[in-house]
Amino acid sequence: MARAGRRAGPTETREQILAAARRIFAEQGYDGATVRGIAAGAGVNAALLHHFFGSKQQLFVAAMNFPIDPAEQLPLLLSGPPEEIGERVARLFLGIWGDPAGRAPFLALLRSVASNEQAATMMRQFMMRTVLSGLAEHQGVPPLRATAAAAQMIGIVMLRYVVQAPPLVEASDDEIVALIAPVLQRYLTPE
Repeated sequence: MARAGRRAGPTETREQILAAARRIFAEQGYDGATVRGIAAGAGVNAALLHHFFGSKQQLFVAAMNFPIDPAEQLPLLLSGPPEEIGERVARLFLGIWGDPAGRAPFLALLRSVASNEQAATMMRQFMMRTVLSGLAEHQGVPPLRATAAAAQMIGIVMLRYVVQAPPLVEASDDEIVALIAPVLQRYLTPE
């Protein structure tokens, strides 16, 4: 009688799921990809995908090799005083990008979304669904304002860590936060 459960010994299942996820997310975008479709593409049951990754969002984060799960950071941003959200957003971005190990996957992702429409669509759908719409809703501001806050921070990190503009590279995180937090606060405070 055959035993139930996973086979003994090493498995390539996780890597097969990630490969299928990358392919299907690229072909169909974040919104179009389904857990069942990815599981079928990997030749596994959807339950196995849930076993390894938990959810579609967590699978996306793993497939894109994010050093952090942006959706898991949202509760941290929202958990403090509303009048300090601009500072929390600035410090989160600078903290993530300031770590060279964390920066590498984001640099690769930025290069991909800048040069590939499929990658841009996939990232846009993921960020709108999992982070920006939740931030806007919680703060009671239009999605445009949450997106503008993100654009402001992406511009800062691009100039500081990619272009390496001397004034930004030489500035401390505290100096940058002092400059940018009031702008972010304005975006994220209802009128």
